[in-house]
Amino acid sequence: MTNQQQEWLDFAKSVAHEAGDIMYRYFGKKPDAHLKADNTIVTIADEEINQLVIKRVAERYPSHDIDGEEASARRGSDYVWVCDPIDGTAPFAMELPVSVFSLALVINGQPEVGVIYAPFSDHLYWAVRGQGAFMNSKQIYVNKKTFGGMTGMNVDWWPSAEWDVMRVIHKLAYEKGAYVTALGSTTHAAALVARGGFVASVFAGTKGKNVDIAAAKVIVEEAGGKVTDLFGREQRYDQDICGAVLSNGIVHEEIVEAMREL
Repeated sequence: MTNQQQEWLDFAKSVAHEAGDIMYRYFGKKPDAHLKADNTIVTIADEEINQLVIKRVAERYPSHDIDGEEASARRGSDYVWVCDPIDGTAPFAMELPVSVFSLALVINGQPEVGVIYAPFSDHLYWAVRGQGAFMNSKQIYVNKKTFGGMTGMNVDWWPSAEWDVMRVIHKLAYEKGAYVTALGSTTHAAALVARGGFVASVFAGTKGKNVDIAAAKVIVEEAGGKVTDLFGREQRYDQDICGAVLSNGIVHEEIVEAMREL
């Protein structure tokens, strides 16, 4: 790992722990919340963490951009810190401890450094392109499972999503023998793909949803998995995405083939 990569990683880890402290401070306290224009919930904790990221990046890397789910600072840099302050805001507001913080440094559209922090279990998932993936200090790997035998996978979908992935996954589950769950945090589910818990996670997000997948892209791939859009294509992570399939690589083409029905 180069000195520059180590510096970026140390910065991302530090911000992640600060974000986790904010999540802990508000968790269970019924933080102020309201609905955004798309009818999804946002809390004061999301907004405070997003502002923290903007502040920290401006202090350390003033020439870099920030693309956050709740607020951004974009000036046209090829270096973009992509942040989801709380992925899983709805369960966070309901006092379910599954939510995570996500931050990635995306360079020319591709994640170079990624961290996902699950503060309630104190699991920090991290990766640097070409250096492997880790949970805390332990290297992690995707599993080697195929479908069948109640193999676990995650799906994230909502009625207003552009792509009706639930219909496809429902059929796939019957045909392939998959056990499908919805954690309420697609980023946390991606981390579980990276550590071998799930064979795959499918995400229907498009507009603004690069923030959910940017860090997961580098972490899952450095753990030996594969990440593409819903239809098997590579995509940029500093702009809107066309959903995502995150897998152990073994079941990837089966999922992508099923998605072609869409």
